[in-house]
Amino acid sequence: MSSTELPGTQAIAAAMAPTVSAVRVAEGERLRSVALPGLTLTVRSRPADRTGLPPALFVHGLGGSSQNWSALMPLLAEVVDPDAVDLPGFGDSPPPDDGNYSITGHARAVIRLLDAGGRGPVHLFGNSLGGAVAVRVAAVRPDLVRTLTLISPALPEWRVQRPAVPTGLLAVPGVAPLFARLTKGWTAEQRTRGVMALCYGDPARISDEAFRHAVAEMERRLELPYFWDAMTRSARGIVDAYTLGGQHGLWRQAERVLAPTQLVYGGRDQLVSYRMARRASAAFRDARLLTLPDAGHVAMMEYPEAIAQAFRELLDDGGGS
Repeated sequence: MSSTELPGTQAIAAAMAPTVSAVRVAEGERLRSVALPGLTLTVRSRPADRTGLPPALFVHGLGGSSQNWSALMPLLAEVVDPDAVDLPGFGDSPPPDDGNYSITGHARAVIRLLDAGGRGPVHLFGNSLGGAVAVRVAAVRPDLVRTLTLISPALPEWRVQRPAVPTGLLAVPGVAPLFARLTKGWTAEQRTRGVMALCYGDPARISDEAFRHAVAEMERRLELPYFWDAMTRSARGIVDAYTLGGQHGLWRQAERVLAPTQLVYGGRDQLVSYRMARRASAAFRDARLLTLPDAGHVAMMEYPEAIAQAFRELLDDGGGS
């Protein structure tokens, strides 16, 4: 892992951090650690096919990590220079110093990363929680966003889908510790199968190798002492954003986004309703819609080729030029 930190800083951080399994790095990827005021972020990158390509940044959803973009990034390396960030408290990024896991807190982390690296404007991608974060970034800092691609973004719904209720309940004080105790005997394999059944349109599409990697990542996450805290506080951040009105409401901010926007919704998504596609298409002033009837909540992992093609078409139509 390369780092922007000064020599010796990583050794000190490693001594203070919990001992957990190493994060998986796919062939062709590399990780780097970026130290910023109040937080440290891990960034997963894949070299672009040639120099001079515009930068892209990928933001994962609740409970995910930068690994969620490993299938899509190589398909876009011919048109962008891709980075995927681990949000604070997720993946290989430690918790933020201030414990702020709100949508605004995560958006602030993304903005600090882009400002520090001087990589803006970027082609910004977001899934679920990361989609809500990306909307807020695009609304408050349009100078940082060239195009916006939102895959099942966690925008407020009046009628939340039933399978999404347990995620919302994590925001209730005391529920997460209770759930942790009730599921203490669950194996990482059982937990992984449950997550995939919830997030994939068809879990049978997952290869044996991908499943093994997912189980290993689940085992690693469960070793982190702050795992449940990051999940709980981020879930609470989503719930709070759903109830926030006025200029800071996510739908109002969606209306303020200037960047050309590619929306992606899955017909089998159990967490973000397929019916929200129509409202989102009307909210964003320059929107295109890709619907994938068989996709679930993580279409970039299920149908990366379709999303890559939609993004190339967005560029061909002059998006971000």
